[in-house]
Amino acid sequence: MNTALIIIDIQNDYFEEGKMTLAGSLKASENAKLILNKFREGNMPIIHVQHIATRDTATFFLPNTNGADFHNNVKPLEHEKTIIKHYPNSFIETSLLDYLKSNNISNLVICGMMTHMCVDATTRAAKDLGFNIVLISDACATKELEIEGQKVRAEDVQNSFETVARQIFIK
Repeated sequence: MNTALIIIDIQNDYFEEGKMTLAGSLKASENAKLILNKFREGNMPIIHVQHIATRDTATFFLPNTNGADFHNNVKPLEHEKTIIKHYPNSFIETSLLDYLKSNNISNLVICGMMTHMCVDATTRAAKDLGFNIVLISDACATKELEIEGQKVRAEDVQNSFETVARQIFIK
């Protein structure tokens, strides 16, 4: 099978009571769980990406905290691949590319959090590296942003990314 699921950063800090709550994180994680279960049923490759903060100024995903742990909806099984990253792009200074190449994977199904940051960076890098991409946008979540004092709703951030993604990744 040359298709793998990559679940990016669905970690506790992105949920209620977390240090960086995202809009729609619970629903996105439930949708990711549905996809995860399909891949498990089909015995297809699954890669869980976990962000662990290394900067001194980091406020979330701190090492050895509950916030950095995977959310219960998508906790990896023992035999599933886990990649730890320290940057938005899941390929930077990780074994992700080597793992995909060594398993002859050319197609990626991607979902996760935070849409406008880590999902975007990883998806763009994957496309640049020659992978075919299917982005599951309803299994992604982001947050409200602000530019020059103007609030941008999380829904608009999400829709903007999906609009761009469709132009870049779906050909």
